[in-house]
Amino acid sequence: MTCTVLQIDPRAPEAAIIARAADVLRAGGLVAFPTETVYGLGANALDPAAVTRIFAAKGRPATNPIIVHVSTIDEAKQLTSAWPTSAQELARHFWPGPLTLVLPKAPCVPDIVTAGGATLAVRIPAHPVALALLRACGVPLAAPSANRSTELSPTRAEHVLRGMADRIDLLLDAGPTTGGLESTVLDVTTTPPRLLRPGLVTIAELEAVVGSIERKSDGSESTTPLRSPGQLPRHYAPDTKLEVLSDSRQRVEQFKHQGLRVGWLTHVDGGEIESVCRILLPDDPVSYSAALYDALHRLDVAGLDRIVVEQPPPGDAWMAIHDRLRRAAN
Repeated sequence: MTCTVLQIDPRAPEAAIIARAADVLRAGGLVAFPTETVYGLGANALDPAAVTRIFAAKGRPATNPIIVHVSTIDEAKQLTSAWPTSAQELARHFWPGPLTLVLPKAPCVPDIVTAGGATLAVRIPAHPVALALLRACGVPLAAPSANRSTELSPTRAEHVLRGMADRIDLLLDAGPTTGGLESTVLDVTTTPPRLLRPGLVTIAELEAVVGSIERKSDGSESTTPLRSPGQLPRHYAPDTKLEVLSDSRQRVEQFKHQGLRVGWLTHVDGGEIESVCRILLPDDPVSYSAALYDALHRLDVAGLDRIVVEQPPPGDAWMAIHDRLRRAAN
């Protein structure tokens, strides 16, 4: 299979390009497209055969459910069998945006989308290209990140092509995504709602709308089937072995003295180390999130033996970053 790549305006997507991508989706094909978080790999969520192609392309375990993307709250309601007040309040405040809600699924949703479970993960993306595509194709889109299972999520078209070029039909290249990390996933079938995956919407922002949120200590989901993606112990990981340390400079120097090729990712400007590939990330969590995966992709293709990451600061604002780095280092 040869993937067709189409450049598209990220702010004012061209109607003809969107129409072509929508045709592919309605015919059961796979289209990679940008969201405000990462690039997603879309298929018609109501077509089990099309969704099966997502699992095959990604090498995704059948127990790992897929987030469904829609363009309106009414469309989300049609895919669920219950819509609590908490869902309405959260959707009103955060959609379109990087928040995924877990709700009881409606019978129309194929079991393969939810990994055989009784709940559905759904959201409205905020990216103009994603919204235009959803409106044009007229069906909900099952759309996990457009990468091989457990590998780094893509924030640029070239990241998608690196792992998926021979596995998908079409890629809409709108340049880099702005958010950089996957959506927050909140289970609203429980009282209080339960955080399943930290993301770009923070705990503080959620609690300002619906009150107390239950959070698991390690961010992992132990049920089978899983109720949310992003629960695997190893996930979001580069091929190069990665470590996260609070005194990263010492570890980098140790590896260098051992003759290893080292990549160093840090938000603390402690100066360069000769012959070490260092990337200095911003020291605020929003900007750090936007840059993290792109930096890891750059280091992962640099022919290195190790990647060492300086431990980010503590606190809820950094929760999603800690979650991704912990899984990448597992």
